[in-house]
Amino acid sequence: MSLFRSIASRGKSVSHLTPYLYSSAAVAAAAGLGAAAVDPSSGWYKGLRKPAWQPPSWAFGAVWTPLYASIAGAAGHALPRTPAAQRHQVAGALAVNLVLNAGWNWLFFKARSPKAGLVGTSALVVSNAHLVYQVGKHDRGAALALTPYAVWCCFATALNASILRRNR
Repeated sequence: MSLFRSIASRGKSVSHLTPYLYSSAAVAAAAGLGAAAVDPSSGWYKGLRKPAWQPPSWAFGAVWTPLYASIAGAAGHALPRTPAAQRHQVAGALAVNLVLNAGWNWLFFKARSPKAGLVGTSALVVSNAHLVYQVGKHDRGAALALTPYAVWCCFATALNASILRRNR
């Protein structure tokens, strides 16, 4: 969170690339921390009953890579366009969102709990709505860039709920 506070306190005096570098570093850290918990080849995960509409394993990397890029790009674009007095709200919403994003992997895969995962991904959906709202107050284009991420997380929540129902 201090990374985003640093961005929030700098204002327009920073290089135009600096917000993109900070947001990219934060998103990469969240992606890396989340990925550290994922083991789709584990016996536990392979043993779960999953819906027929679950994408193949390779699709998740193919989807998340551009989604993470859009989060970093949207944040890097929105933060310097947000008035200094409100920048901490956008930065805070982003920080909470990235923690929840990485946290889902730990709840679902590391804790081996679809139930905890559903709680985590539901919180992420709420956080996405809040993030899009906060960003949209200052940068409509950046808010639109976050929309596919929010939609994908809704899909992931439905998938998590379906896995939970099948594996009581």
